[in-house]
Amino acid sequence: MKRLSLLLIGLFLCYIIYYDFQIGTLPAVSQAASDNKTIPVVNPTSTSTTTKIDYFEQKVQQGDTVLTIIEKYHNMLPASIEQISKDFEELNSDTKANSIITGKIYRFPNYKQ
Repeated sequence: MKRLSLLLIGLFLCYIIYYDFQIGTLPAVSQAASDNKTIPVVNPTSTSTTTKIDYFEQKVQQGDTVLTIIEKYHNMLPASIEQISKDFEELNSDTKANSIITGKIYRFPNYKQ
């Protein structure tokens, strides 16, 4: 009985690993990553045009992240994390949302109407 249980657990683990590598458990993350890679290839002139996103500028303090600054400004997260990151990177074309530097001033998307 122990051998059968171990065999079933082993087969189940193999299936989980296969499923994770083939399909993935976070399709929204992998889709967002593939979208970011295709934007410059599909439309290279989109990076040189001006954005129409409302924004506010703020100096980053120690311990701040893009999400905490947006949350402090709006008292909640007004959009999805992916949308906020995408808008931030569009406003600050030379900076990724997860690599902001303390003491620097950045543009943050303003979702207030």
